[in-house]
Order: sequence, then structure tokens, then C-alpha cells
Amino acid sequence: MAETVDAVVVGGGVIGCSTAFELARSGLRVAVVDKSGGAGQGSTSASSAIVRFNFSTFDGVAAAWESKHCWENWADHLQSPAHDGLAGYIRTGVVFLDAPPAPRDRVTALFDRIGVPYEEWDAADLARRLPALDPGRYWPPKVLGDDAFYADAATRLGALHTPDGGYVSDPQLAALNLATAAAQHGTRFSFHTAVTDVIRSGDRVRGVRLSDGTTLSAPVVVNAAGPWSRSLNRLAGVGADFTVQVRPMRQEVHQVAAPPGYHRAGGSGPVVADLDVGTYLRPEGQDFLLVGGTEPECDPLEWLDEPDKADLRATASRFRTQVTRAARRLPALRVPSRPSGIAGVYDVADDWTPIYDRTDLDGFYVAIGTSGNQFKNAPLVGRLMATLVHAVEAGRDHDTDPVRHRCEHSGQIVDLGSFSRRRPPTDTTGTVLG
Repeated sequence: MAETVDAVVVGGGVIGCSTAFELARSGLRVAVVDKSGGAGQGSTSASSAIVRFNFSTFDGVAAAWESKHCWENWADHLQSPAHDGLAGYIRTGVVFLDAPPAPRDRVTALFDRIGVPYEEWDAADLARRLPALDPGRYWPPKVLGDDAFYADAATRLGALHTPDGGYVSDPQLAALNLATAAAQHGTRFSFHTAVTDVIRSGDRVRGVRLSDGTTLSAPVVVNAAGPWSRSLNRLAGVGADFTVQVRPMRQEVHQVAAPPGYHRAGGSGPVVADLDVGTYLRPEGQDFLLVGGTEPECDPLEWLDEPDKADLRATASRFRTQVTRAARRLPALRVPSRPSGIAGVYDVADDWTPIYDRTDLDGFYVAIGTSGNQFKNAPLVGRLMATLVHAVEAGRDHDTDPVRHRCEHSGQIVDLGSFSRRRPPTDTTGTVLG
């Protein structure tokens, strides 16, 4: 069976659904293909869905700031008349503790240019504003077996507070909201379906073949396949000119009871990004915390060759390591003996900056390397990809004259050249925090 559409998006996570929505909203006939059982059931469902603005580049900060406005106005973004059944934005503020890989003045200079409100806290401010936290400086992060892990702090640290940060209540629901909005514009979804071949004619993509025997003919294919994106690039025969590569990585996020004093009266406590000990904390309602890791140098990274074989259960060893680190920062936090949490597979670029670009196969585009820190930018990523596709298909040479996108809410201009497949590796923290 054959079907002809204007664009195929491979991947039904939050990035793929956002891309499909924006392409369909622009008038294209779109088909989405995903091997999972529904929208957002892959990496998206394991996301902590944190919305923060601390990135190492202007375009990274600008994208996150614009996306925050989209989350705050989610029903309007989706062009949805209904407010029930939509993911919600929880504004808690984000506290980014001082650490050498992320000097404060580097990001505040970007905040000033873009207009992101922030407060600079010294150690006394941090202790007063968040009394449940130990403000000691413990850098660098250490393994639990290192005696220095338990040494007293000689100095104290401050923090950068962005009051507008927070998190999205349900990441999988957010992807489903985007899929529903895309379907209302005519997008057709095929789940439980894998791409078995990328059809090309010379230097032009012509569509994809699917595991159910269907052929989707299309002049545009967008790779938003998350941890499977590298495999899809190989099927398409692209990647030789990439200066930044992507790989699948297994990660865990754990849930624990919040210690006394973390949550504010009548509301939740803030998101805390803590490169100093190697963790991040995110409220989960008013009773719990999610605890994730920041890939400190002392920890081995769990790269995968086959994402489908990843064990998606939390492990006792990783749970104990990450939650004990969190307890170093939160002295009243209890470390349970039994792990509670989930594992997911990230699609990670070498420099933790995504690739939103065309490829040397005309019509084949990539929105990859997004897992871990790009959920927050998903509303804008769809618009970036739609802008890119329409410009390049109209003849723009994006490689020599990068496409730029003007943001609707903030007025900022995002240079898509910053997310080029051919860029020199971006100077970032080298972690999920970007």
C-alpha cells in the first residue's frame, strides 16, 4: 500500500509531535510514524519536564525563554478551545547553585540581553531563602566510596534564582496535547510502526517504507526519532558531514519523599540545579521530589548500542548514589533502602546541544540530540523546524546563510545555525544542564 503526503515525521515524542503540529498548521499534509504505542511514550515519558533558562549560548537561552511563554499559554499555543485535559505549567522558580562549570556571569550576561528576570543570591541569601538546603561547597562531585564525600564544607556557595522557571505537570500528556492539535490539522499517526527503509532518488529523499508494508511517499522527512535517530540517519545514508554526533544513553530519575522545610507553605519548593554535588531536584506535587543526575566526571556514563534493550527499571546502586548526593544538600532527606523511580533512554549530542538542521540528503531534516534538556523547548522546536523546512525547500542555502526565526512572544531572533550539524562543538557545561 502506498500513500503520498507532504512530510513524514519519524518520532511521536514531544519534539516530533510539535514538529508535526507546526508543519500541519502551515498547510502541509503530514504523517507521523512511531514504533511505540502512542504519543510521548518513549523518552518524553521519562522526562523531568523542567523549564529553566540557564544555557551556555544566546540561542539556547532565547529558545527556553520563548518556550516558557508557550507553556504558560498552552491552550492558546495549541489553538485549543478546551482547557481541561491539558498539561499545566507549574511556576516554582529555579535555583541554580554556583559551580565552576557554570560561572554565573556567563549566563547573567545572556539573561540581561534577552530580558530574563533573575536574582543573585550569596550564601546568606541561599541559607535564608532555602533553609532546608546545606549551602556548603562540596565541589567536585565524588563517588560515595570516597572519604572526601563526607568531609565538611570549608566554604559556602550562592546561587542564581530565576523566578519564572518551573516544570510541566505531565510530559507525556503534553506530547498527547500536541498530537491531538496536529491531528485536528489533518496529521495522521501510525503507532506500533517502525521505519524499515528511507527511500531516496539520487540526492533527494522520496519517502519511507514501514514495517506494516506501507510506503509513505514524501519530499520531506524529519528525523525526530530520539534514541533511534542515529539508526534512522544510517538508513538514510546521512551523517558523514556531521561534526557533532548523537548516541543513546540510559539515565535514571528517582522519587523520594520531600524533607521537612523544602516545600513552601501552600505551594511547592523550587527546582534546584546542583552541579556542585552532581544532582538536580524537582518538586513532584507538595510531598515528593524527583532526583536526577548531572553526569559528573566521577560517574561512568551508560551508553547504549541498542536502545530497545535498555532496562527501564531504577537500579539500587544508581538510586543510592543520586539520592545520597541529594541528601548531602538536604540534610533532612531520608535515603530509602528500596529504589523508586524510572529509567529512560536519552538521545545525546556530543556537546549536549541539539541538532536542528537539514542534511546532505535533500529533504531529509533532523531534530535530534534533544533528550534530557530540550523538553522545555518543544513548543518552539516545532516552529523552528517548520521555519527551516519551508525556507530550505524554497531554495535557501541554510549551510551558508543560516535560517533565523523570530519568536512570537519575546521578539527574540533564534539563529538556527547555532544548532547546525556542522558546527564546532558548543562550549557547554557538558551535562544535561546544557
